[in-house]
Amino acid sequence: MASTRAEGSGSGWQGTCALAAALLWLHPLLLCAEPKRATLDVCGKPAVTGKIFGGQNAPDCRWPWQASLFYRGKHICGAALIDAYWVISAAHCFQKSREPSDYWILLGYHQLQHPTEHSRQMTVYRIIVHSDFNKYYFMGSDIALLQLHLSVNFTSHILPACLPRPTTKLSLHSSCWITGWGMITEDDFLAAPFQLQEGEVGIIDSEVCKMYFQSPDSSRSEYSIHEDMFCAGDLMTGKSICRGDSGGPLVCKLNGGTWFLMGLSSWSQACRYPVGPSVFTRLTYFSSWINEKRSTSPNPDPSFAPPQDNPPILSDFSSLGTVHKPSTCITLVSSQTLLLLLISLRTL
Repeated sequence: MASTRAEGSGSGWQGTCALAAALLWLHPLLLCAEPKRATLDVCGKPAVTGKIFGGQNAPDCRWPWQASLFYRGKHICGAALIDAYWVISAAHCFQKSREPSDYWILLGYHQLQHPTEHSRQMTVYRIIVHSDFNKYYFMGSDIALLQLHLSVNFTSHILPACLPRPTTKLSLHSSCWITGWGMITEDDFLAAPFQLQEGEVGIIDSEVCKMYFQSPDSSRSEYSIHEDMFCAGDLMTGKSICRGDSGGPLVCKLNGGTWFLMGLSSWSQACRYPVGPSVFTRLTYFSSWINEKRSTSPNPDPSFAPPQDNPPILSDFSSLGTVHKPSTCITLVSSQTLLLLLISLRTL
């Protein structure tokens, strides 16, 4: 970047430098100003606005709804805060156990190895896995709700994402982002200090995406895209979800600048080149289910909450959850399908 240099002298110049230094020192504080408490007032409105595979380090305060799902002391999946008592994630993250005491929710983290005064570790009171998960087709109804023992205090580093209405439309030109602490390739773990990764992705037409996962044998349709799913990715620069990103948020900026939680990381091909589309749980499809489960689940008595331990320091990523993948023999891509995918992405 080109720059120019101005000469200055005297007390006026010194005062200007002092003011500039003070503003630079205050800059992070101004960006991370404390928000109001009401959920509807603060959801989807981070203080800072603008490695997922092929992604980049995320700035602090930019994605304050991002949560880490800990299973017996290890990060296994992502999750997203949607209210003071509720976190949402993928159903397939709970195949080892559905016992709430086995899980923690970590909030307010930027680097998992470096908790700060903003970091919180919350105990889980209730886990609600969709009863139709994986019942009728591969990874169908891949969604789960977690109710916390205690209410979360909203801060600059901990805010909920807004939930869409069933009628909320997402165009192919929407600006959407995926975030997580998952692996950066199929073989490479995220390196210490385990900084949150982000990647901008485009929405891929479902009919085009279906062709990507079609089987050479037309009688087999195990891996397909259904109405409770949608596809997204960036095949040009190579951004996709990877192991450890499951359940994490896909958010899109709608309604003049508010971030809405439109999807949850669900399944994909192996996260290596050539990169294919990633498949996400479609939140608009489950709006009624989410509202029904929340409205019929009273908040727990805080006096019965277990002790809330100090936020842990993650030392390694040797054990992660998985983003479910179809076998490579099923996800063969013809030259015609690849061409359609490239054309669809160029039109975004």
